[in-house]
Amino acid sequence: MNDTALQALISAFPDPVLLVDPEGFVITANPPAIDLFGARIRGAQLRAHLRQPEVSAMLERVFAGSDGESANFQSHGAQFESIWQVTARRMDGRRTVITLRDISDLEAASAQRRDFVANVSHELRSPLTVLAGFVETLQGPAGEDPQARTEFLGIMAEQASRMTGLVADLLSLSRVESVEKIRPRGAVALDSVIRATLAALRPQIENAGLTVTCDLPDLPEIPGDYDQLVQVYHNLVENALKYGASGGRVEITGQHLASMPGYDGAVLRISVRDYGEGIEPIYLPRLTERFYRVDKARSRESGGTGLGLAIVKHILGRHRGRLVIQSQPGQGARFDTILPCS
Repeated sequence: MNDTALQALISAFPDPVLLVDPEGFVITANPPAIDLFGARIRGAQLRAHLRQPEVSAMLERVFAGSDGESANFQSHGAQFESIWQVTARRMDGRRTVITLRDISDLEAASAQRRDFVANVSHELRSPLTVLAGFVETLQGPAGEDPQARTEFLGIMAEQASRMTGLVADLLSLSRVESVEKIRPRGAVALDSVIRATLAALRPQIENAGLTVTCDLPDLPEIPGDYDQLVQVYHNLVENALKYGASGGRVEITGQHLASMPGYDGAVLRISVRDYGEGIEPIYLPRLTERFYRVDKARSRESGGTGLGLAIVKHILGRHRGRLVIQSQPGQGARFDTILPCS
C-alpha cells in the first residue's frame, strides 16, 4: 500500500490513529488524533504525549520487536477524564500503527456494576445478620420468654419487610432499565395519575398527620406509561411524607408550559414540595444515585431502600423527561418532574 492510500485509510477511521516510525516519532495522524493531541502531534515523539508507565512500557516492547500489544491511557480534560485503550501493531519493519479507543463508558459501566453488586450485598447482609442472630437467640432460652419472643419477632418482621422492599425495588429497577430505550406510546392524564397515587397513599398521609394539597389545572394528556408514571409520583409523594413530615404539609402543583430550554415543544411540570428539614445543596446531585442516602440511619428506619429516586430518574429518562431537585436546610425540598407533551 502506497503512502497516499495509507493516509486515506487512516483518515477514514473514526477513532484516533497514528503512524509512527521505529524511533517513536509520529509520521502521520488522522483528524480524531489531531483533535485529541493537537496539531503539534505531527512529527512529535509519541512517548512525550503518552507518558503513563504502562503505555510507555507497552510502546517500548512493540518498538523492540513485539508484534502488537495494548494498554490503557487516561487523558485529563478541563471537565472530565477519559480512558483510552491504546493498541500498537507493527505494520512492517519501519512503521507501527497506534490506535486509541475511548472506553470511558465501558469502564464507568463496569464500575457501576461492581458498586451495585457490592451495595446489594451490603444491604441484604445487614438484615440477614439480624434475622440469623434473633433466630439463634429464640432457639435458646429466650424462646421460653413470651415478652422477649414478642419483641424479637417484631424486629424480625421489620427486617424481613426491609428485604422484601429491597428486592421489590431491585426488580422494579431492572424492569425499568429493560424497556428504557423503548418510548412509551400510551396517552396518560397526569392529574389522574396523581389522584390515584394520593388515594393509594391515603393511610400514610393520615398516619403522618400531614395536609396534602393539589393544584392541578386542566392538563393535556402526554405520551407515557401509566403504571410507570404512577410509580414516579408514588415515590416522590412517599418521600415527601417520610422526610418532610415536620413541615406539616405537602403541596403538589402542575403547570403546562409552552416551552422550556432543552425541549422542542410544550412540557408539563409537576412539583412535589414539602416543608420539612430540607437538604444541603451539596448532596443534591447524588440523590438519584442507587443506594445513596443523605441520612442512612433515618432512611432505613423509615423503610427506605435508597433506590426510589434512581427508579424515578430512569422512568423519566424513558419518557424523555428529567427531574429537578431544589432544597435548602430548614426550607423543605421541591422535586420537579419535566415531561414533554409530544
